[in-house]
Order: sequence, then C-alpha cells, then structure tokens
Amino acid sequence: MRVLIPAYEPDARLIALVEALQPAHRVLVVDDGSGSAYDAVFAEVAARGATVLRHESNRGKAAALRTGFAWMVGHAPGEAVVCADSDGQHTAADIGRVAAALADRSDARRDDAVVLGVRAFVGDVPLRSRLGNRVTAVLLTAVAGVRVSDTQTGLRGYPASLLPWALGVRGERFAYELELLLDASRQGVPVVEVPIRTVYLDGNASSHFRPVVDSARVLWPLALFAASSLAAFAIDAVAVLALSAATGSLAIAVVGARLVSASVNFAVNRRAVFRARGPVAGQAVRYALLAAVMLFLSYASLRTLTEAGAPLLPAKLVTDALLWALSYRMQRSVVFSTQQTRASARSMQDSTPCAQV
Repeated sequence: MRVLIPAYEPDARLIALVEALQPAHRVLVVDDGSGSAYDAVFAEVAARGATVLRHESNRGKAAALRTGFAWMVGHAPGEAVVCADSDGQHTAADIGRVAAALADRSDARRDDAVVLGVRAFVGDVPLRSRLGNRVTAVLLTAVAGVRVSDTQTGLRGYPASLLPWALGVRGERFAYELELLLDASRQGVPVVEVPIRTVYLDGNASSHFRPVVDSARVLWPLALFAASSLAAFAIDAVAVLALSAATGSLAIAVVGARLVSASVNFAVNRRAVFRARGPVAGQAVRYALLAAVMLFLSYASLRTLTEAGAPLLPAKLVTDALLWALSYRMQRSVVFSTQQTRASARSMQDSTPCAQV
C-alpha cells in the first residue's frame, strides 16, 4: 500500500506526516513545481524514505495526482494507493483507516471501489465548508445518483485496478476530484466511505472549494441533458413540417421526424451528456425500449389526469416534467451504463515525464 501526497510549497507539516506514516506505509510525494525555496523540505522528506517526483513548474493538483498514478502503474503494478493532502488536515491514523478499508475489500474479494475518508462536519466547522459540502452532496445525489457525505475530501483510496480509469478521467486542478466522483457514477465504480476526524487549520484557509463554480460543475450534466432535450424537440418540430410538405402524409411526417430527433438525441446524450463507452447497439436497443416506455407512461398519465378533471395543458406540463426527470435517471443508470469499460487503459495520455529525486 502506497500513500501519494501531492505537495505545493509545503512546510514542516509534510515532513511530520511522512515521518508519522513510516514504517507502516511507503510514501510517494509529488512536488508540483514548488521551486528551489522548498528544496530543503523535499530533501528532508526524501531522507525519511519517501520517493519524491518533481514537476518543473506548478501544474495543479490533478496533474500531480496523475503523475503519481502513472508512476504507480509503471513502478508499482498491483499496488493500491491512498491519496492525502500535505497541509496537515489528514492524520496518519486516518490515512491508515482508508488503507485498511482498501485491504479489507481486497481480502474479502469485494468489487474494487473508491474509498473516501469522510468528515462528520460537526463542531467548529467553517460555515463555508459545512454549507458548500451539503449543497454539492445533495446535487451529486440528484444528478449522478451517488450518495457521498463529503464531496470535498482529498483523502481517497484507489485499488490498483482503478488507476488506469482514474488517469483517464477529465478535469484539471481541484475540479479533477469532483469529476472523479461524477465519472464513478457514469462508469459504475462503487464509492464507499470511511469516517475520519474533522480537522481544519487556520479556518480552512487552504480550501480551494468554490461553492458556485463547483455546484455548477455538478449540475452541468443535467444542463446538457436539458439542452439535448430542447434540441431534439426543435429538430422534431422542423422535421415534421418538412416531411409533411414533402410527402403529404402526416403519419409519415410524425414517425420520420421522431426517428430523426431520437437519433440525434441518442447520439448527443451518449457522447456529450453521459460520455458512454462500449457497444452502441446495446445502448440503442435500451434507448428505444425506454422511449417506448416513456410514450406509454405519457399517454397513461395524460389520460388519468384529464379524466380526473385536470386541463390538458397543465396535465401535459406536469407529466413531461416528471418523465423528463425519470428519463434522465434511466438513461444515466441503465441505457448508458458502461460498467464493463473500467479496465480500459487510457492510462498515460494525460501524464508527462517528471524528474525523480
């Protein structure tokens, strides 16, 4: 089990953490372009047995994590890794808890999963952190179906089999860790939690969480889905008019327009909204079956509501809103579910060589 610590302009707390982790855990530190002023700190870390990798310039936490993951794949194949921060907010004991959870799952031959060290957010917790975490947790559950109580935690464990997947996830700097949670939902990667201490230093001044930006990032797939639905509606309307004028048959126009708009909607949702991989044929069949079910539910709902006395327009608005939400969840979890693609190794595409000291 290796502990990966990305570090930018660290202080003595990094040295203390590496010392506390020895000899139970081997440590890999990535110097993310801290500069020569911090050479002494990294020399002390290396003297205590850590492997130190170096970026010549600051490239952000995502790049530092990818550099560490790529080194693990190339130099320590088959070894799990726990990622921790260098600022003292993750204790050696809590890192050990996440490492133990990874080992326990491996020994029990359970599905490989991302293990999060999650804080309880009780006691003297800065309001910005408490509120921001709750908002993103609720949005993540609604949009991605992932129940995570601490979306901002940097203490995370990855089994060796998930490192190629983690290397292929998009996102830069601190947004990368949020993208990992979103992509875990898309790819069917389990996420489990281990409770850890809630430690805040200097009022959590080191936090890089941005409530508005990060909340918008979580909502982005839902916004894309809405845009895709509106585009399909517009295509359907234009195609009905064009085909009706060309053929003189309303039936041909309606069916043809629906086939065109559904094909476009399927392609956009597959590539842009859910970023699905794997065979297209199975996804297309599931999409067609879902469309048929949605059509039946729409008719049944409209008939039920109008027979109960509801006007047609309000009944349709309520029905379409509920079915739109249901369609999103079904497309995310069933139609475009691509769990079988975890082992695909887009492994080295985002990493670049680094120097070892």
